[in-house]
Amino acid sequence: MAEIQDNGGGKKGKGSKQKKMTVRVDFTPMVDMNMLLITFFMLCTSLSKPQTMEISMPTNDENITEDQQNKVKASQALTLLLDANNKLYYYEGEPNYEDYTSLKETDYTADGIRKVLLRKNYDAVKKVEELKVKKANLEITEEEYKKQVSEVKSAKNTPTVIIKATDKSTYKNLIDALDEMQICSIGKYVIVDITDGDQFLIDNYNSKGQLSSNAVS
Repeated sequence: MAEIQDNGGGKKGKGSKQKKMTVRVDFTPMVDMNMLLITFFMLCTSLSKPQTMEISMPTNDENITEDQQNKVKASQALTLLLDANNKLYYYEGEPNYEDYTSLKETDYTADGIRKVLLRKNYDAVKKVEELKVKKANLEITEEEYKKQVSEVKSAKNTPTVIIKATDKSTYKNLIDALDEMQICSIGKYVIVDITDGDQFLIDNYNSKGQLSSNAVS
C-alpha cells in the first residue's frame, strides 16, 4: 500500500517554495501474495515422474544353459541380430542354418522392424490402444490401466523377442531396438549374448549361402 507523507506546513504566502511530498510503498502485502502463489503452485502442479524403461534381463544362474534361456515356443519367438553399420537382421522361430534366406534383413524405421513387431503382436497392440482410450475417457484409473496393460503384454499368445548384438553394433542400435519394444507393446523380451551360430547366419546371409553349415559348432 502506498503512503503519502506531506512534509509541508500550513499555507504560506505568495512566493513560498512548493511543498515536497514523499511517497513510500509498503511491499509487505506482496510477500503474503508470493507465499500464496507458491503454495498454490505446489499443490496444483504435479511433479514430473522419472521416465524409465523396463528391461527383462536373463538370469545370472550359471546352472541355466543358453538353450534353456532361449527356450520359447518357436511360433512366438523372434530373434533380432544387431550388426555393424546399423544393420539389423531377424529370424522367426528356430534358426535354419541350411537356408540363408531364413534370415531377413530390415532396419530401425517404422516400415522396418516396427512393422514386423506390430504384425507379430497385433492383438496385444489393439488391446493396449483400447485401454488407452478407456483411460483417456476416465473409464479406468491409472492403476487399473497399468495392471491391465501388464496382463495383456504377458499373455501366453504374445511373442517373445530375443535381442542379440554383435561386438560391431552400437549402443544406439540397442536403444533403438528397446524403443521398438515399448512402441509395439512387447512385454516379453530379453537381451542375451550372440552365439557362433547367429554370427554364422549373418555371414552366410551376406555371402548368399556360400558358407557350409558344418562350420556351426
